Amino acid sequence: MDQYVTGEIIRKLREEKKMTQAELAEKLSVSDKTVSKWENGVSHS
Repeated sequence: MDQYVTGEIIRKLREEKKMTQAELAEKLSVSDKTVSKWENGVSHS
């Protein structure tokens, strides 16, 4: 699956749950910056 499509899905699901990036990050024990990178399709390579 394309990283941009994955990011769009993450954002859509987060917004459907009315969560901020920070709230999702806290639940996943990652930083809000990490969630932002996921949603924007930024690779960590």
